[in-house]
Parts: sequence; C-alpha cells; structure tokens
Amino acid sequence: MSNIIVTTSIDVPGREISEVLGVAKGNTVRARNIGRDIGAGLKSIVGGEVKTYTEMTTAARDEAYNRMVNHAIEMGADAIIAMQFSTSMVMAGAAEMLAYGTAVKLK
Repeated sequence: MSNIIVTTSIDVPGREISEVLGVAKGNTVRARNIGRDIGAGLKSIVGGEVKTYTEMTTAARDEAYNRMVNHAIEMGADAIIAMQFSTSMVMAGAAEMLAYGTAVKLK
C-alpha cells in the first residue's frame, strides 16, 4: 500500500498543497445481529460497554477508512486532508459508516 498522509487538519505541516483532486470517500453498511442484540439488551440492564457493538463499529470504521485511502490512491493523491467519519441509519437495524476527506497532491 502507498504511503499516503491522512489528517483531520486542513493542511500538511511542512508541505504545500499543489492540487486538490476532489473528495476521497469510502463506506460500508453493517447490520445488527440478533445474537448481539440479545447480549446488548442484557448488558443494558447491568450497564457497561457493549463490546460486540464496539467491535462492530471499529471494524466498520476501519473498512470505511481503508476504502477511502484506496479511493485517494486511485485518484493519484499524496494525502487526504480534512478527513472525517460520519454515520447514518440506512434502515432499521443497519447503519452506514462513511470516511471522507479531500484528496490532494503535495509539492
């Protein structure tokens, strides 16, 4: 995999942006699992972290991030600036994780 810089800031310290290539994005949609829902329901009674959901959202975030980076590489980018994550409900029990940022070329 290419060595691409990814940052949430609007610049790359010590580097100059020579060209804005556009928005690089990656997403994934994940659905809940009935087994996880039962465990989560029990956990909500006693309180604490619902680890199965934490693991599911971490995996979704990683997948969306990797897809965004791959999209930026396909665009010929050296970096992604202003990177963010966003989530949205697609349907009952399914949510989208979106990673996006501005793909740029650096001098």
